[in-house]
Amino acid sequence: MTMRSLLYVPGSSPRFLEKAHERGADAVIIDLEDAVAANEKDAARAALARSVPMVGRAGATVIVRINTHDEPTMLADASAACQAGAQALYIPKVSSPDILHRLDAHLRPLEDAGNRPPMRFAPLIEDTEGLLNATPIAAGPRVFAISVGGEDLATAMGAQPTPEVLRLPKLMVHYAAKAAGILSFGLLRSTADYADRQALAAAVAEAKDFGFDGATCIHPSVVPLLNGGFSPSPEELDRARRLIDAADQADQAGIGAFTFEGKFVDRPIVTRARALLARSPR
Repeated sequence: MTMRSLLYVPGSSPRFLEKAHERGADAVIIDLEDAVAANEKDAARAALARSVPMVGRAGATVIVRINTHDEPTMLADASAACQAGAQALYIPKVSSPDILHRLDAHLRPLEDAGNRPPMRFAPLIEDTEGLLNATPIAAGPRVFAISVGGEDLATAMGAQPTPEVLRLPKLMVHYAAKAAGILSFGLLRSTADYADRQALAAAVAEAKDFGFDGATCIHPSVVPLLNGGFSPSPEELDRARRLIDAADQADQAGIGAFTFEGKFVDRPIVTRARALLARSPR
């Protein structure tokens, strides 16, 4: 699965929803939580029947970020997203796998009744309990990706949301994702200034080097940068193909480790090259 860019769109903003499919994001997150005022949440939820197919008409994966501050609202948001045809839920403030199991049980009869595929879950880790439970959360039901909500996590810790403060928590959640074999979203360094292309490009390049799969954004101008930054470059793809050809020839000759373009190559390097080709957009 390739999901390099995930664009947040307020669920209460028809103007942004109508344009979301034109932005080129791999996924669109219709936000019912932080981006929607309390007195507009019911209307935004009711509008999902129209907004979900609208934002997905160019082929993007449609995700709905639900509210989790109380059980009735959470289940109502999840039900509406399911019935509207969203593929996944972004679930904020996940402190343990319990919430995932409750949502799983709630959605099963709705999915059966609608004869639709199961929804997938992307938990957001936003407090210290969730941080320490990242491994079981990542292995929870329906989970395909996991991420850190940096502002909320810093607030929960009584800390400032600086890159230095959030680096270790983000890596802890990232390692939990990789151990579970799911996607990991985020940047180790983030910037509030989306016009600072150089800083954003550096942050994306660093995240890619660490093995992150993609990142969310709130401004459509960032989408092309994420798509490009989290994709293998033509040079990387070409080198991977040549390396695999050389590895195949070495296998046929009964050779294990070998030298490729002046560098020692063993099995992990070949495996990494094959993985790079497997996840490149076709």
